Amino acid sequence: MDQYSHRLANRLVGNSDTAATLEATLMGPQLALEEDGAFAVTGASFSLTVNDTTVELNQMIDAKAGSIVKFGERQRGARAYIAIAGGIDVPMVLGSRSTHVLTRMGGFDGRALRAGDRLQTESDPFFCGISANIQKKGSDPFIPDGGARLRVIPGEPQLFAHLTSQRFRISPDSNRMGYRLEGAAIDVPPTGEFISRAVATGAIQVPPTGQPILLMADHATSGGYAIGATVITADLSVAGQLAPGDWIEFQSCSLEAADQALREQEAAFGGV
Repeated sequence: MDQYSHRLANRLVGNSDTAATLEATLMGPQLALEEDGAFAVTGASFSLTVNDTTVELNQMIDAKAGSIVKFGERQRGARAYIAIAGGIDVPMVLGSRSTHVLTRMGGFDGRALRAGDRLQTESDPFFCGISANIQKKGSDPFIPDGGARLRVIPGEPQLFAHLTSQRFRISPDSNRMGYRLEGAAIDVPPTGEFISRAVATGAIQVPPTGQPILLMADHATSGGYAIGATVITADLSVAGQLAPGDWIEFQSCSLEAADQALREQEAAFGGV
């Protein structure tokens, strides 16, 4: 859901961007380390302790075998990312080590983790070196505190005008597939007028109810609802840190500005 924080956690412990991390949503786990190793926690701001000693997020933490890592109170953001040096040993499925719970594919037996699970680490052969910039900073981008303004590329003009003219709230009836947004209803054509088409992560579809849906990481590959706008790639990680009850505002963005924003974000990782 937050690719930036996922990648940052991996970089901090010397992994490649494709190494598996743990994603903790709204509350964090308690972990027992059975071997010496290093880990990092990024993303949402949580209180964090190792053997009851408070440690900071966004840095590499060395820990001895037998250490207990505990997550406490969440201050802001929705999702934390835990990277273990060497990467977590789960299979690569369709080019990813993530878990798709709905289809029980990938990850750890295709399911969410539960108490008593034991995860193995592996040597990450793809790592080519940590960016000096990441080593020095070790910080996440803006982590929302109750809401965020997201930049969007315009879609259907009438819908776009409505999306950018008000503030929405994320409904409790939201998940990794999409955020249902609560606000003044949008007048849209009835179901059946649109042919199903490919949809991208960040697309904002408007069904006949008039309440928009922001498509997130586990969205379907196609859909037939009108698309009012699409969140730019550089802001998807911010969207991934929002929780039910948080507010969202949408701000118009040009393709050129979206491209520049992504280039600036990638520069933090030593990219182009």
